[in-house]
Amino acid sequence: MKFLMMMIFMIPLCFLKNMFWMVQMLLLLMMFIFMNLSVNINNFSNITYMLSCDMISFGLILLSIWICMLMIMASESLYKNNYYLNFFLFNIIILLIMLYLTFSVMNLFMFYLFFEGSLIPTLMLIIGWGYQPERIQAGMYLLFYTLFASLPLLMGIFFIFNQLNFMMMYFLKFYNMNLFLLYLSMIMAFLVKMPMYFVHLWLPKAHVEAPVSGSMILAGIMLKLGGYGLLRVMIFFQNLSLKLNYIWIIISLVGGLYISLKCFCQVDMKSLIAYSSVAHMSLVICGIMSMNYWGYLGSYLMMIGHGLCSSGMFCLANINYERLHSRSLFINKGLMNFMPSMSLWWFLLMSSNMAAPPSMNLLGEISLINSMISWSWLSMIMLIMISFFSAGYSLYLYSYTQHGKYNIGIFSFSTGVSREYLMLMLHWLPLNMLIVKIDYMMIWF
Repeated sequence: MKFLMMMIFMIPLCFLKNMFWMVQMLLLLMMFIFMNLSVNINNFSNITYMLSCDMISFGLILLSIWICMLMIMASESLYKNNYYLNFFLFNIIILLIMLYLTFSVMNLFMFYLFFEGSLIPTLMLIIGWGYQPERIQAGMYLLFYTLFASLPLLMGIFFIFNQLNFMMMYFLKFYNMNLFLLYLSMIMAFLVKMPMYFVHLWLPKAHVEAPVSGSMILAGIMLKLGGYGLLRVMIFFQNLSLKLNYIWIIISLVGGLYISLKCFCQVDMKSLIAYSSVAHMSLVICGIMSMNYWGYLGSYLMMIGHGLCSSGMFCLANINYERLHSRSLFINKGLMNFMPSMSLWWFLLMSSNMAAPPSMNLLGEISLINSMISWSWLSMIMLIMISFFSAGYSLYLYSYTQHGKYNIGIFSFSTGVSREYLMLMLHWLPLNMLIVKIDYMMIWF
């Protein structure tokens, strides 16, 4: 509750003059206060009114505050051009409030409300600060895909309330619902949000049209809403899940492979990173759907790791875009000659993206592979391919942008300012340092 109050009282600050970095620093402060919160590992703690926090939501709320702080840091070009600055900050705070409430609320209906509410500030970000005229279409895709799948979720929640007369997530685990339509309606919204293959088309569009802050929040948090929802609702569909989950797992495995191959066809840096997110999230879906301890654990770790890593890669793409005014791989070549120190960051984030040690993605991927192979050893073939190609497209993006002859149209520019290096450092350090305290995340379930 106190953090909610803190965020609400930050709203007036957004409308004062010269408060851009102040808001960012306050978010940083809030992050450190939140980190020191004592969280009970087994069940919900810090319960006030409807809000509470357990291990899953704790990590995701931390990630939300962190990414929102880095979003402000990445959007310095808005500050320079004074481009609707106050409304931008206001938007980010509202978005953060929505995300905070989504992750910490215990009531299913409230969860639905904030789950959908976080869509509106994101839409504002894409349509208000996006680059190309296609951003309206991208916004529509985003809105209609998610809303179309979410209406059955609302119906499902009402049905549960009608049957049981309560909607607290914690108590629902004592019930077992064996209704196929209910299962489908509860799960579909989260699969679209993840996004699962077949319903992923809104994601690359939204990413390519969004400004850097929009891309960061989309990749960092929005995709995790789906995973969080699945982790929460899978508990009371256990019988049905054991019968039907193989469908989603098969779609995700095959889809992950297709998407990985599709990454090699991309010429736009942002869309390549966006498609790689879909490939990673398909593994997360498999982990949750396999309904075992390793899978739950791995999907949680993968969500946190991917949130930091993907967000950092969008920052890198944006740094290049601000210099060269293009995201095309044909123009972003030979950047090692121009920004040698930036090449190191490209390398570090790319290596984390393909799950190299010591990143959290590695541990998440190992857990997910464990869970999938214990579910069925046939999935090994697909997993080998997905892992191999994820290394492949990461290397493809790295070598294509950093090596080769640079474009003749580029003339000299700065290699990168301290703000950018700090921003990348703040993505990379938690991603690779959290592995030291990984035991903390391993116990939560």
